[in-house]
Amino acid sequence: MLRGGKHFGIEVYYHEGRDIRFMCHQHSRRQGLMNKRHATLAGGIRRHPLEERELDVIIDGLNLGRAMSFKNIAADLDFGGCKTTVQMDPLNLDDLEALGFLSFALDHCRTMTGPDMNFPTAMSDVINAHFSKSFTSGPASPLGETGKPTAYGTYLALKEAVRFEEGTDTLTGKTVAVMGLGAVGWSMAEYLLDGGARVVVSDIDEARAADFLAGHPGRAVESVPVGAIMDIEADVFCPCAIGGILDEDTIRRIQFRYVFGPANNQLKATTQDEEIRLADLLAERGILFQTEWWHNTAGVMCGAEEYLHGAAANTADLMAKVERIVPAKTRANLTQAKELGITPTENAYRTCVDTIYQR
Repeated sequence: MLRGGKHFGIEVYYHEGRDIRFMCHQHSRRQGLMNKRHATLAGGIRRHPLEERELDVIIDGLNLGRAMSFKNIAADLDFGGCKTTVQMDPLNLDDLEALGFLSFALDHCRTMTGPDMNFPTAMSDVINAHFSKSFTSGPASPLGETGKPTAYGTYLALKEAVRFEEGTDTLTGKTVAVMGLGAVGWSMAEYLLDGGARVVVSDIDEARAADFLAGHPGRAVESVPVGAIMDIEADVFCPCAIGGILDEDTIRRIQFRYVFGPANNQLKATTQDEEIRLADLLAERGILFQTEWWHNTAGVMCGAEEYLHGAAANTADLMAKVERIVPAKTRANLTQAKELGITPTENAYRTCVDTIYQR
C-alpha cells in the first residue's frame, strides 16, 4: 500500500501502559522540506477504537494522508501531507500521561495537527498549556471555529466558477440549493443570500431549516425536505453535509448548471480513477464541477495561521489569505482544465502529482 500510494512511510509509537497505538501516515514531505519550521507535515489527528482492525485503520490513514498532501497544495501551504490515527480508549482530558505521549509522538513526526474524528477539540488547549504548540483549533484558538472561513472560501470559488463560465461573477437571479445547515452550510447560505442569490435550504433536522428561515425574514430563501433538495430546478447545487451523494443515478437526474460546495467526498467513489470517471459524467451533462478539496481549504489554512502566528493570528489576515488564494487557485484550475480538454477534477489531481513528484 505504501508503494502503491507513493507514501513516504508510517511512523509508529506505542504506549504500553495506556495501550495507545499511534501511527502517523506520511504521504509527502515535498512541500515542507524547506519551510524552516519544526513541522514539515500537516494533517488532522483522529481516534479509532482499540477493537477496530488495524489494517482498516492504516487504509483510512493512508488515504487521508494522501488527500492532505493535495489539500495543502490547493491551500498554497508549505507543508507536506499526513494523517495521524490513534487507537485508544476515549481520551480523558485530565490524563496528562496520555496527552503528553500524543504530544511527544506528534512532535517527533515533525507534524502540526488539529483534532479530528472522536477526539475533543479541547485536547489542543490542554496540550498547548503543558506540552506543545503543534496542536491547533481548540476552543481557545484566536481564530475560533473553521466553519465560516471554509464557507467563505467556497463562496468565492463558486463566484469564480460563474465568472469563468459567464464573464461575470454575479449571483443575482440565480437559485442555489444548499444541502446541509451545519456550521459550514449555515454560513454558506448566508453568504449566498448576501450575494444576491435565491436560496433553497434543506437539512436532515427540519427544525434547523426552520430556524434559518426564521433568522432571515424577508430574504429570498425557502426550505424543502432534505430528500427533495437534489431534485429541484436550480442553477447551483451546494452540498454542505454528508459525502457520497453524487453517483451515476443522481448525476443523470440532477438539473443544475454548477455543483460547487464545501462538503467532503461529494462523489461516491473509493478510488481516484472512479472520482475522475464520475467527474467526466458530470461534464458530459454540462455541469461544472471541481473536486471539493481544491476549494474547501480554509480549514487547513486556519490551522496553519494559528500554528505560524499563535496568539497573534487573527481572522482578518486569515480571510485576506482566503480571498487571495482560493479564487486564484480555482481560476487557474478551471482554465488549465479547459486548455487540456479534461475535467477540473482530473486537472486538480494532475497538478498535485506534478507538484509532488516534480514531473
